[in-house]
Amino acid sequence: MTRTLYGFWRSLAAFRVRAAMNLKGLDYREVSIDLFNGEQDLPAFRAINPMGAVPALVEDDHPPLTQSLAIIEYLEEVHPAPPLLPASPRARAHCRALALTVAADAHPLVTPRVRNYLDHVLKVDEPTKMAWIEHWSRTALRALERQLVDAPGPYCMGPSVTVADICLTTHVVGARLFKFDLAEFPTCVRIADACLALEAFARAHPLEQVGAPAAR
Repeated sequence: MTRTLYGFWRSLAAFRVRAAMNLKGLDYREVSIDLFNGEQDLPAFRAINPMGAVPALVEDDHPPLTQSLAIIEYLEEVHPAPPLLPASPRARAHCRALALTVAADAHPLVTPRVRNYLDHVLKVDEPTKMAWIEHWSRTALRALERQLVDAPGPYCMGPSVTVADICLTTHVVGARLFKFDLAEFPTCVRIADACLALEAFARAHPLEQVGAPAAR
């Protein structure tokens, strides 16, 4: 099977899908859609994802799949090993809730299209825009820190990596790329660093992708 992931080095949502595919040992090639230069608005890509967002996953000649968590859930169903969701229904619901705190509540508010709207339509200055980004980043991290402070570790749900860890780790990495101080969130940082020590996450890291800046 041929898998093509449309992503971008700086996209945290694409990072999520790369990590999941790496954890499951799946082969794929990534096509970069430069979100900073507007390639998401080109007709050829809008035909793949009308929302003009990454990631999008195309397998063979099947219709594209979009939305990172929908893609990860699909991969979980067709490639169940290793599992990225716990076994019990209640634990699965909790795991999904942790993941959605990032993917639904916080990350959508800081994506390039939102930042561009703040810049070009609302004419928000750079300090105000960064304050917006940091506010929503920290809002999610505070909620996650409170929920995970008693987690058995080393990961969100215990001894195995789940989709909650994928979302948490990408969020922490995003905050680090923005150079936010994360001292307030030791549990989140500990879990993220445990994930980043795994090859699957390290290889998926934004700064390891084609097009990423050379300076670390």
